[in-house]
Amino acid sequence: MDCQYLPLASTGQFSSLFLDYITNKDSLKSYYGRFPTIESFKDQLEEKTFDVAKRQVLVDTLERQYQSLPTKPDFSVLRQPNTFTVTTGHQLNIFTGPLYIIYKLITTINLARKLKEAYPDYNFVPVYWMATEDHDFAEINHFSLMGKNYAWQTEQRGAVGRMNPQELKTLFSQIPEKLSLFEEAYLKHDTLANSARYYVNELFGAEGLVCLDADDASLKRVFAPVMRDELTNQKSAELVQKRTKELEELGYKTVIAPRDINLFYLDDQLRERIERKEDGTFQVLHTKLKFTESELLTLLDKHPERFSPNVVLRPLYQETILPNLAYIGGPSEVPYWLQLKSVFEQYQTPFPILMPRNFAMYVTSVSSKRISKLGLTPEQLFQDTLALKREFVDTHTRHTLKFDNENKTINKSLDAILHKAQMVDPSLERAVLAETKRFANAVARLEKKMRRAEERNQETGVRQLLAVKNDLFPNGGLQERNENFLTFYLNDQQFLQKMLSAFDPFDYRMQLCLQD
Repeated sequence: MDCQYLPLASTGQFSSLFLDYITNKDSLKSYYGRFPTIESFKDQLEEKTFDVAKRQVLVDTLERQYQSLPTKPDFSVLRQPNTFTVTTGHQLNIFTGPLYIIYKLITTINLARKLKEAYPDYNFVPVYWMATEDHDFAEINHFSLMGKNYAWQTEQRGAVGRMNPQELKTLFSQIPEKLSLFEEAYLKHDTLANSARYYVNELFGAEGLVCLDADDASLKRVFAPVMRDELTNQKSAELVQKRTKELEELGYKTVIAPRDINLFYLDDQLRERIERKEDGTFQVLHTKLKFTESELLTLLDKHPERFSPNVVLRPLYQETILPNLAYIGGPSEVPYWLQLKSVFEQYQTPFPILMPRNFAMYVTSVSSKRISKLGLTPEQLFQDTLALKREFVDTHTRHTLKFDNENKTINKSLDAILHKAQMVDPSLERAVLAETKRFANAVARLEKKMRRAEERNQETGVRQLLAVKNDLFPNGGLQERNENFLTFYLNDQQFLQKMLSAFDPFDYRMQLCLQD
C-alpha cells in the first residue's frame, strides 16, 4: 500500500486551536503538560505514580467485566508498578460508527508498541475508554455502510451503555451484507457496553487493546473524593472558565462550557444534571429527585455509581483510575482538554500527554488508478469541488477559455468611447457605462458557455474526477467521518492490519493510503 502525506493545515478541515497545538505554538504551552514526542514520555513516566490499591481495583474490575468473554487479555500485568496505559475514548457508536473511531483505536495500539520499543523496561497497555455513561443517543444510533445510512430507533433512555441492543435485530434485516460478528455482539449480549466490548475484543484483542467500562461502583468509589469536592465546593467551573476566557482572548474558539456542578445523576433510564438551588438543596433536573447536602453526600458514600462526571470531569476521572500516560484524541477532543489543565492541577493529578489520532483516507484501487491517471495531487483532492473541476478543465484544455486579451482591447475602445461621449455631453457617461456593464456581462456569459462546452468535451475525465471526489468525500465530508470500516473490511479482510502497519502515532499529517 502506497502512502502519501499532506499537512493537516493544507486540508482546510481543522480548527486553528488544534493546528496550533500540533505545531507546538509557544502561546499554548501553558495549557498542557508535555508536547507529544517519544522523548516526552521519559519525564511522563517519572511523574506518573499509581498506587497498588488502585491497580488492584482496576484489575478486579476488568476481570469482572471480561468474565463472559471466551478470550481476554492478561490483566495481571496492570498490577506491576512498571506498567502504564495509553488511552483513547469514544461513544458506543453502533457497528463502530465512522472510520475515525477505528483510527483512534489503531493509533492507541501503535503508540503502546512504539513506547515499548523506546522504553523496554516498562509495559504499556492500550485502553479503549468506552463512553458507556454518555446519554446522547442521537450521536451513536446510526452508521453508513456502502454509502447507505442505517439507524436504530428506540424508546430507551439514559446512559447508552446500559441499553439493551436486542432491538438491532430489525436493523440486521435491512442490511444486505451478512455481519456475523455484530450479530453475535448485539443479539447475544444484554447491554450495549457488553456488545461493544465483545466486538472490539474480537477485532483488536490480539493487539492487546483493553476495553474499560467506567460505569462501575468500584471505580467511582476511587473518584468519590473529587465528586464530593465538586458537590460541596464547585471549584472546577471557575477554573475552566478562566482558562476558556484566556484561550478566547488569544483568538481561539473553545469547545466546552462548564456547569456550576459538573456531575450528572445516573440511574437506569436516567442521566440528568444536578443543580444546587438557592436554598442549598440539590435538584436532579427534569425529575422530582431533591436532596439536602447531607443526603446527597450520604448517597455518594453508599452509591458512588449514581454520579456521573460530565465532559469537564471525565478526563480527571480517567486519570484518577488509570496509570495513564497519554490520551489519544481527535480534532475536537484535543482542544477541549486544553481548557482543563487547571482542574488537574487543583487535584494534583499529572496532566496526560495529548496525542492527536492518526488521520487518513483509504483510497481503493479503482480510485487510486483514477488519481494516477488524472494526475491529481493530495492537495488538489482537498480543494472545493467546483474549484477542482475548473482547475482540471483549464489544465487539460487545448483552448483558451477566457477573453482576457480581447477584453483588454475592447476596454481600451470603450474608454475611448466614454471619453468622446463625455466631451459631447457629460450626461452621456451613465449610458456608456451601462452599455459597458451589459457588454461585460455578455462576455462573462459567453465564457461560462465555453467552459460548459469544454467540460462536455472532457466529459470522461470530469466524470472520473467527480467519482474520486465523491468516493473520498462522501456527502461532501471527510471519508473518515462518514464511512464505516466495514465498507472496506468486507472486501479486504486485511484492512485493519494494513492500517495498523501504515500508521505512525507520531506523524501528525493527513495520510492517503492508496490500495494497490
